[in-house]
Formats: sequence, C-alpha cells, structure tokens
Amino acid sequence: MAQRSGRDVREARQRARAYAARRTVHERRITRRRRDNLVAGLALVVVIALATVAQLFYFAGGPGTPDPTASPTPTPTPTAAGANVGPVPSAELAEGRTWTGELVLNEDVTLGIELDGAAAPQATSVFVSLAQSGFYPGKTCHRLTPAILQCGSANGDGTGDAGFTWGPVENAPADAIYPAGTLAMARTADPYGHGTQFFVVYEKTPLDPATGGYTIFGRVTSGLDALVSSVTEAGISPEGASDGAPVVPTSITSVSVQ
Repeated sequence: MAQRSGRDVREARQRARAYAARRTVHERRITRRRRDNLVAGLALVVVIALATVAQLFYFAGGPGTPDPTASPTPTPTPTAAGANVGPVPSAELAEGRTWTGELVLNEDVTLGIELDGAAAPQATSVFVSLAQSGFYPGKTCHRLTPAILQCGSANGDGTGDAGFTWGPVENAPADAIYPAGTLAMARTADPYGHGTQFFVVYEKTPLDPATGGYTIFGRVTSGLDALVSSVTEAGISPEGASDGAPVVPTSITSVSVQ
C-alpha cells in the first residue's frame, strides 16, 4: 500500500477542519433560528392578548361603549281604585233584607248580630258569603283600640284577605259618629279597598270623615257587655298603647247568619 505524502495529510486535515467549521456554523444557525421563532411566537401571543384586552375595554367600558338605546317602559299594572277586583260576591245576595245570626268569639262570647241588606247590600253580601263558605272561623281579631275590635284577617295581622277588593263605601254616618254595637267594614284609604275584615264598635266613637267614612252593614243586638268584660277591658298590647293586639288573644269561633 502506497504511503500518503505529507502534503496530502495536510490537505486532508484542512478539509476536516473546514467541514467541522461549516457544521458548527450550520448548527448555530439552526439554534438561532429556533430561538428567533420562539421569541416571535411569544411576541405574537402577547400582541394578540393585548389587542383582545384593549378591544374588550373599548367596547365594554371605554369610549367605544355603544350609546344606550331606549327600551319600552313597562305599562303600570292598573290599581283597584274605582272598581271591584276579583270574585266579589254579587250585591244581590243580600236580597235587600235584614239578616240575623250569631258571631261567637273565643268559644264563650256570643254576639247576636243583625245585618242590613238594604242599606249596605254589597257589604252584607260579602259578609254573608264569607260566613256561609266557612271563611271566618279561626280567623284572629288582631286589632284593638279604645273603641273598636277588628277581625277577619286571613293571616291574623291585617293581611291575607280572600283575593278580592270591593267598594264603594255604603251607609257611612253623616255625622261620622259610630254608636256602640256598630258592625262596620274595614278598608284601605281607597273607597274600593274593602276586603274581608270588619270591626265591632264596643264604645261610641267618631271616626275621621275626611277619609269617606266606613260602611256600616249591621249591629250587635246582644252580648256586647260580655265582649267588653272578657276581651276589651283587659287592654291593648303593648301596655299603654292606644292601637295594637288585644291582651286577651281573640279569634272567631263561628259565624252563622240567616
């Protein structure tokens, strides 16, 4: 085998070094290109994120917020003023006559009652209808003043009536004086704000005529003294109040009319 000359050896070494140098440059270019691509990708992500945030700010809360547009205003729900609302018993039920019966409180206070279907046909019809349907038994007499005891609230606190309201005021006294024994309908400030509640006047009293008065639909014919001695004389809660719950818890045991 022929030996290589020194020149050949030198040239071979130079070629090897040149190849190694080219390979190193190539690898560095690849590494730099990968790094540049990664930086460019990260920069693009940051730019997109910033653009998204800016857009959201611009259209959600900044100067690019769309001008508000008008929307229809809901139509107010009609009130009960000036008209009956719900299934109000017909005034014809009163038959234009006098009704008699009993109102029993706390099982042992029996009030004889008389209803005037001629002077207060709508109120009498409502009371008769509720009495005959069994609405009143168990209902609380929730309010006592120095002159009246108010009863007939479904929830025992002045709320929760039978789902209807009615009016107008009937048979209010011209002099605004309500004699002891009067049966009258409670109501709101609206003359058509009657419901199921009524009150017994146990002591003669004036009631503000500026409100339009209260419908007198009947009277207590017997038992008023028993009501006073058993319930009203015990007073009002809290002590010293002029309007509140009776100290003696009072509820309707039964109502009968014919």
